[in-house]
Amino acid sequence: MLAVFETAAGAVSAALTIQQQIDALTAAEPQDRRMRFRIGVHLGDVLEKADGTVYGDGVNIAARLQTMAEPGGIAVSESVRATVAGKVSAAFRDLGEQAMKNIAEAVHAFAMRPGASPATRATGPNADPLALSLPDKPSVAVLPFVNMSGDPEQEYFTDGLTEDIITELSRFHMLFVSARNSSFSYKGTSPDIRRVGKELGVRYVLEGSIRKSAARIRVTGQLIDTLTGNHLWAEKYDRVLEGIFELQEELTRGIVAAIAPHIDFAEREKVHRRRPENLSAYEHAVSALAKAWSGILNADVGLRNEALAEAQAALTIDPRSIVALMVVARVQLVHVYLGTAPDVAAAWQSGIAAATRATEIDPGFSEAHAFKAYLLSFAPDKQLAAEDLRHGRRAYELNPNSTWAVGALAFSEICTGLADEAIAHLHQAMRMNPRDPQRFNSHLMLSMGYLFTGDYGRGAEHARLGIADAPGVVGLHGHLAMHLVGIGDIAAASSACAEARRLAPAWVERGLSGRFVYRKPDHLHRATTFMRIAAGLEDPSAAEVLR
Repeated sequence: MLAVFETAAGAVSAALTIQQQIDALTAAEPQDRRMRFRIGVHLGDVLEKADGTVYGDGVNIAARLQTMAEPGGIAVSESVRATVAGKVSAAFRDLGEQAMKNIAEAVHAFAMRPGASPATRATGPNADPLALSLPDKPSVAVLPFVNMSGDPEQEYFTDGLTEDIITELSRFHMLFVSARNSSFSYKGTSPDIRRVGKELGVRYVLEGSIRKSAARIRVTGQLIDTLTGNHLWAEKYDRVLEGIFELQEELTRGIVAAIAPHIDFAEREKVHRRRPENLSAYEHAVSALAKAWSGILNADVGLRNEALAEAQAALTIDPRSIVALMVVARVQLVHVYLGTAPDVAAAWQSGIAAATRATEIDPGFSEAHAFKAYLLSFAPDKQLAAEDLRHGRRAYELNPNSTWAVGALAFSEICTGLADEAIAHLHQAMRMNPRDPQRFNSHLMLSMGYLFTGDYGRGAEHARLGIADAPGVVGLHGHLAMHLVGIGDIAAASSACAEARRLAPAWVERGLSGRFVYRKPDHLHRATTFMRIAAGLEDPSAAEVLR
């Protein structure tokens, strides 16, 4: 396998982590049954083809170094050793000058293994006076992006991008974001990421680099867990260098929108590995959130109710736990949407109370306004339901990088009858973060929006894409059925409607009786008629005048 890194430190950290984790995973196996791999690391130029493959002397030297490594070991060139020495926890053994096939000059090689760097040893084995404890919520530091262009003029753009990312991440009130002055104290250095985590008291670090070439610019970023050294996310952005401020904003929003969900996912996975009796209020709330997600994606009512119970347990310990309040709002919203609560009116009251309480505790918390907007759309009083758009817009103003804020705004716009505006917002969000783990929600609302613009082919496509990600979400199957009626494929529409009925019969029955949340009369009439045709309750000719 060939892997290309933007920095030597990144390559070395990955190599060390791979070998250490393979050792740990195979520790219980007999020696003769352990899989061992050799790794070679070289720092040098490579040539990249249009399809992304790379070649050149840099690749050849790395391949030759790999053959010199011991099984389970790492061999590096002098260029790598000189670049990372003192900056990563590794020790080096000189292998001398090595002649390599098809390489003109001998390469000075070193065997590398885990070990304390000089900088780390200088502090003493027990001394770590700068180590800070981690806060009770996800914490992240953004290290200054590295200007690799050799052009001092690009330094302003590089620093500006870093500062913008810090500012935009701070919009996520559920994150602790290290201050700009603290992060920039590492400018011009290549620090050990684990030590950064200790010195700044953060669990995650975002680092990256910028390289300019002619009229194009490449920005790379990677999110690292400072406790394990694992890379949680990495991405490369290639852009045309024009409209510098617009480009800076686009890159900032793309990076921020991409990494926030990965931090959220990592926190949920972390709590899974803890014993339930040892969880704090925050960890109980995150565990409840994980159960809520699983219950939503798998159409599991029991799991959603477990999430509610654990969220209430967290609120018993800490009545101001916003994470727990948002779990209550989220689960009750789904109960109301699907009609799966024993008392739907009581579920709505519980959800709206939790979302309102969260906005009172933290008025700047975008997600609280987002879920209040979602819940207001289902308000029994039509005048109250019309308040959804105001809260959706407020959520978006507070954090346009949040998937939930964009989704709440779009949902409110669709309910109000502003389908074109909703579609524009959703496409903007998906362009910002094409790998969003919650993209099924965007596909659902795009499918809803296209129903009312009459673009049934595109609406069906988004419904199918959403189903591929989240087959247990009933709205995707229901809206696929409606679009298939619009296209004229009644047999396929009937099948999609049957699957929706299997997943959530109450949702289908509400639609068949004209109780969708769409407040524009012709939108409501179209959705109801198409659903009734899919269910075999009306003649397909009824769709002709609506297409």
